Amino acid sequence: MREAHPIERAVGMDHYVSDADGIGGVLRVDPEDFRVTELERFEPKPIDADPGDFAHLVLRVTLRGWDTNDFVRQLSNQMDISRERVSWAGTKDKHAVTTQLFTVKQGEPAAVPEVNNADIEIIGRAGRGLQFGDLAGNAFTIRVHDPAHPENAETITDQLHEFAGSDEHVGVPNFFGQQRFGSRRPVTHEVGLHVVREEWREAVLAYAGNPSDQEPESTQAARRFVDETAASDDPDWQAALEEMPNRLRYERSMLHRLHQDGDQSDEDWRHALEAVPSNLQRLFVNAAQSYVFNRILSERLERGLPFGKPVEGDVVCFADRDAPEELVMPDIDRLQEATGRRVDVMARHCERGRAFVTAPLVGTETELASGEQGEIEREILDELDLEPADFDLPGNFDSSGTRRAILLRTAMDVERDPLSFSFALPSGSYATAVMREYLKAGPLDL
Repeated sequence: MREAHPIERAVGMDHYVSDADGIGGVLRVDPEDFRVTELERFEPKPIDADPGDFAHLVLRVTLRGWDTNDFVRQLSNQMDISRERVSWAGTKDKHAVTTQLFTVKQGEPAAVPEVNNADIEIIGRAGRGLQFGDLAGNAFTIRVHDPAHPENAETITDQLHEFAGSDEHVGVPNFFGQQRFGSRRPVTHEVGLHVVREEWREAVLAYAGNPSDQEPESTQAARRFVDETAASDDPDWQAALEEMPNRLRYERSMLHRLHQDGDQSDEDWRHALEAVPSNLQRLFVNAAQSYVFNRILSERLERGLPFGKPVEGDVVCFADRDAPEELVMPDIDRLQEATGRRVDVMARHCERGRAFVTAPLVGTETELASGEQGEIEREILDELDLEPADFDLPGNFDSSGTRRAILLRTAMDVERDPLSFSFALPSGSYATAVMREYLKAGPLDL
């Protein structure tokens, strides 16, 4: 194993599993370098289906250089409808060419506009809008610019086959990628850890203060002013608000509430944190869970425990039998503890791609593993001063938890000229978790 980049270690990704030197290079020089196509779990009816029964118009859209939320805003504006009528199954990266489905409630084909850098195809109707579970995964084709050592790709691929224990698939730890925490300023999990401990003041200051060297100097100065204001005996939150750049609207919303509330009680600080949208409130806690998960995987690697088969006490899930053929996909609803004779039985299932070892995304309903894996889980939680009951939180911060496969397996196709990688991953897994093994570069190059 090789030590990971310092920014990755800050979010719990301590190692690479391939020992070979990286290929170098950078990703996403052009949107065409990063192509993503949804693997759908949604079957629309024909376009001439009765709009009374099938009120949602289904669109397949290829976007170039569009953030998903920005595209939805543009689409709804041009259709003169509320953006709440537009649904989709997964948010995609802006610096890419992406193909995905959208549904428009009570949409009419004649009202679908032309949008710059968007190829919109009307493919049918549906009785409901898209939901997260309608996305099985994504297929990627990723081109690497200016690789210093493209010849290393073959060796790395061989080592990832060995890690997966498969001639058919490569395997990597199923880490949450840097995007989960912030590439330039990875603080989302820090906010979340404070939230779970109900340290509301510290959570707000971790987000609104706490400058990073990777930010523009004006932003760093504004965050330093927030920290200085918080440390004073008579904080002037209006002055801090005036210092904060307009583009940092979530930080400004927090500071505005602090200025309004004034007392700086725990309730005031929590009220300030709740100024951000509900999905971001949930993301804070999700990022904390993701950080704990990454730490658990790194410790399992450090101890030399296998990822492709269970040891005594592991919690294993079975494969999703309805997954598209391109995907090796876990079904987290079908769990079994590997103990006694079941360890060998489950190991055979894992070797055949029929099951996966899991680790927890800790929440109120989490039952930790037993054996050495359970020891790892408890040690990480103790070190962070957390326990499952701590996730019983007010409002959007509450989380019951779930489990996640620890090994990410995929068939890998590598082309040399230009150097490009094609593979498919289940929803919720990160292409950068695969590509970091090949480039062995900092997150900003991924």
